[in-house]
Amino acid sequence: MRASIGFLCLFVLMVLPSWAQVKTEIIQQRIEFISERFQSEAMDLTNIIEQLNYFYEHPINLNETEGIELEDLGLLTTIQISDLLRHRKLFGKLITIYELQSLTFWDLQTIELVQPFIRVDDKLDNIHVSFKEALRQGKFEWFLRYQPTVEPRLGYEKVSDSLLANSNNYYYGNSDRYYTRFRYTYKTNFSLGVTAEKDPGEEFFRGSQNNGFDFYSAHLFFKGGKYVRGVALGDYQVQIGQGIGFWSSYAFGKTAEIATVKRTAIPLRAYTSVDENRFLRGAAVDLGYKNFGLLLFTSSKRVDAAVIADSVYDDLEFISTLDLTGLHRTNREILKKNALRENIVGANLNFHKGLFRIGATGVYQGYDRPFLRDLKIYNQFDFRGQHHFNFATDYSFNYKNISLFGEVAKAFNDSLSAISSGWAMIHGALISFDSRVSFGLVYRDYQRDYFSFYNAGFSEGGNTQNERGLYSGIKMKFNSKWSLNGYVDLFKFPWMKYSVDGPSRGHEFLVQPVYKPNKILEVYFRFRQQLRERNSSVYEGSVTPIETYTQRNYRLNLTYVVSESFTLKSRIEFLTINSQSKGLQKGMIATQDFLWKPKDSPIDFALRYALFDTDGYDTRIYSFENNALYVFAVPAYYYQGSRAYLLVRYFFLKRFDLSIRYGYFLYNNRFKLSSGPEQINGSRKSDFVIQLRINF
Repeated sequence: MRASIGFLCLFVLMVLPSWAQVKTEIIQQRIEFISERFQSEAMDLTNIIEQLNYFYEHPINLNETEGIELEDLGLLTTIQISDLLRHRKLFGKLITIYELQSLTFWDLQTIELVQPFIRVDDKLDNIHVSFKEALRQGKFEWFLRYQPTVEPRLGYEKVSDSLLANSNNYYYGNSDRYYTRFRYTYKTNFSLGVTAEKDPGEEFFRGSQNNGFDFYSAHLFFKGGKYVRGVALGDYQVQIGQGIGFWSSYAFGKTAEIATVKRTAIPLRAYTSVDENRFLRGAAVDLGYKNFGLLLFTSSKRVDAAVIADSVYDDLEFISTLDLTGLHRTNREILKKNALRENIVGANLNFHKGLFRIGATGVYQGYDRPFLRDLKIYNQFDFRGQHHFNFATDYSFNYKNISLFGEVAKAFNDSLSAISSGWAMIHGALISFDSRVSFGLVYRDYQRDYFSFYNAGFSEGGNTQNERGLYSGIKMKFNSKWSLNGYVDLFKFPWMKYSVDGPSRGHEFLVQPVYKPNKILEVYFRFRQQLRERNSSVYEGSVTPIETYTQRNYRLNLTYVVSESFTLKSRIEFLTINSQSKGLQKGMIATQDFLWKPKDSPIDFALRYALFDTDGYDTRIYSFENNALYVFAVPAYYYQGSRAYLLVRYFFLKRFDLSIRYGYFLYNNRFKLSSGPEQINGSRKSDFVIQLRINF
C-alpha cells in the first residue's frame, strides 16, 4: 500500500469520539449501521432521522407509554421494554430515570443510549387538542436545497438539437439538483407536507418537465384516534410484520448490534423522502377496536418501465424491465417515465395485547400492462404477468427473557403459462440472560418461486427470494469498560442467481470488541469475513465454473472527546478480496474527523481528511459522511487518492439554520473519471451542498 506513513502515524496519535450520546451522534450511528449493509451511495433515510429527531424534541414518558413508542425508537429490545413494563406494574411509576438501573436487562450503557429520548413524568399527555391549539403548538418547516455539479461532465456538453434528439449520451437539463420541502407537523399526530426534487440532468420548467420539478410528493397524515388510529392521504409507507410479505421502506440488515435483526413495524406513516419508488400513493386507514386493529390501504401510481410492442399484435404492449433509478435525463430515460401503472390493494388484521402481537395480511399488486422480462435460466421463477397476490401471517411475543418473532408468507404469481407460487418464512429469538449477555438467533427460508415487490426481510442476497440461512449473534458486556459484539451467518442459495450459474453457499461472521473506559473515550476493533460463490471471470470452455470469493475487513475506530465542544474521530480500515481468477486484491482507507460544536455558539462544523488506496472498484470501501440535515452521503472510496470535506452549519434569528458543505476526491493516478455521460476529464471530483431550513 502506498498511503502516507506519516498520516498513519498521525492517525495513531489522534485517536479518539464524542461526548455522551447526543442527538446527532446517535442518529449518525444508526445511519452508519444502515449504510454499511446497503453499500450504496444513493439512499434516502429521511423517515428514520425524523423519528429520532421527534423523540429527541418530545421525549417518551416512561410512566405512560405502553411500549409502542419505545419500539418505534429502535434503540431498545422488546425484552428491555417488557422489563420496564413489568417493573412499572410491580412497583408503580418511576420516580427518577436512575431507577432504570434496577431493571434486570438495562445496563448503564443502554440508559445513556436512550436518555436523550425519554423522560419520567407523572403528568398525563394532553390527547385532546383543539385545531387552534394544534396550529399554535405545531411546527412548520421549509427546506431549500441547492447542489450543483462542480466539474463539467460529458453529458452536459452543448450539442446540436439533432444529435441530442438521437443520442442517449447527452442530458437535456442542467447539472444542478434542486430540492424543496414544506411540512407542518403536530407531535406525531398530524402531518401535512409537500416535497419536490429535480435531479442533475433533468429539465426544469421546460421540455419533458413543463411542471417544474421532476418529482413531487404530497401527504396528509393523522394518527392517534381511539377507533381511527391513523389516516394517510397522498404518499405514505406501510410496514408489516418482519418485512417478507410487505414493507415499503428501508430496514436494518446485519450489523454489530444483534437487536436489529428483528423488524419493528410502524404500520402507517407519512412519506417525506425523495426515493421515487419505495412508497405508496393513494389512501390508507388504520382502524382499531380494543386489542384488534385493521389496516386497509390502496395505491395507484405511475412507475418507470421499458415498453415493447408485440410484433404480431400491433395493439399489444408489454413491459420488459422496470427502471428504479428515478432519473429522466436522456431520451431513453424520458421514454420510460411513467410508462406503467401500478395498483396495490392490501389489508392487515392484527391482535395485540401488550407486547404480544399476531397478524394476517393480504396484498394484491397489478399492472395495466403485462410484465414480461427476458427469460433466463436463473430468473425463470421471477414474477411475470399482470397480477400478483401475497398472503402472510406474522407474530411477536415475549416470554420472560425471550422475545420470539416471525412471519410466514405465500405468493401467487400470475405466470404466462400457469399459476406458480412459493413460500417464505422467517423465525427468530432474542434472549437476554441478564444485562450483560444477549443472544440472537434467526432462521429464514425464502423459496426460489417466492416473490414480493416491496420487502425488507432479513437476508444476505438483498431480496426475500431463493435463500436459506441461519444467523446467530451475541452481545456481551464483561465489565464497565469492555464489551463484545459478534455474529455468524450461514446461508445458501438453492437456485441460480445473476452472475452465479448454479446453487451456491457462503458464510459471514463478525467480531467487534469495544473498549470504553469512560464517556470521553471509545475504541473498537472490527473483523468481518464474507465468503460467497460467484462465476469465475477467467475460464476455458463453454461451462462457467463457480469459485469462492473471500472478503475480509479489518477496522480500528477510535473516538475521543477533547472538550465539551471538540471531538476527534479516527478510523483505519483494511480490506482484502481473494479469488482464484483475480488473485488477492487489497484496499485501505484512513479517515480523520474533527467535530466542533460549541454549546453557546451559532456555528458548528465537521471536517474530514482521508487517504485511500485500493486496487480497483471491487475493493471499494464505503464510509459514512456528515452532511446537511436529511442529505445522505455514503460515497465509495476506490483507486488511490485523498478525500476531504468541510460542513459548516450556522443558526441565526432563532428560526433559521444554514448548512454549507464542500468536499472533493483527488485521485493520484487517474486523469479520467467515470465513463459515458458522467465522464470527467481530470483527476478531481467535487460535491457541494447549500441548504436553508426555516422553522416557524
